Amino acid sequence: MTGKLVHLRALEPEDLSLLYQWENDTELWTLSNTLAPFSKAVLERFIETSAADIFVNKQLRLMIDEVNTHQTVGTLDIFDFAPEHRRAGLGIFIEKDSRGKGYAMESILLTKKYLFEVLNVHQIFCNIMADNRISICLFQKAGFQLMGRKKDWIWSKNRFVDENMYQCFNDL
Repeated sequence: MTGKLVHLRALEPEDLSLLYQWENDTELWTLSNTLAPFSKAVLERFIETSAADIFVNKQLRLMIDEVNTHQTVGTLDIFDFAPEHRRAGLGIFIEKDSRGKGYAMESILLTKKYLFEVLNVHQIFCNIMADNRISICLFQKAGFQLMGRKKDWIWSKNRFVDENMYQCFNDL
């Protein structure tokens, strides 16, 4: 899937070092519900099995490459794919130096098109910490609506933070 700014692609063995760096960044653990570091061996197995069908794994990780430089600037996760209910979750990460350049928005829009037109989902959902204003603004601009709030859901930086649930529906 390619847009003007980004190309979304499958994981490759060459992505191991970058995934190892990002997955073991403790600043991101609250967002991914991670409690322990990942080994390279675990990530190698993840890359190997990620090639399987989304209907088998119920998830798909895509790497986000900048179109002109081919530099990987982030990852996008489709998770909790439930074809029987025609829904999927969506999460995105853009590295710090690449934020604010439109990569996240275009990646979300390309993925929405893929989910709605290729996988025939009816709805996409995402969970965002209530104090993450940048992500809330991003997903709202991409057509997601606030549907609910889980009070004191995430323990982060010695306090509880609410988590918001957003949904986007295929109106076709």
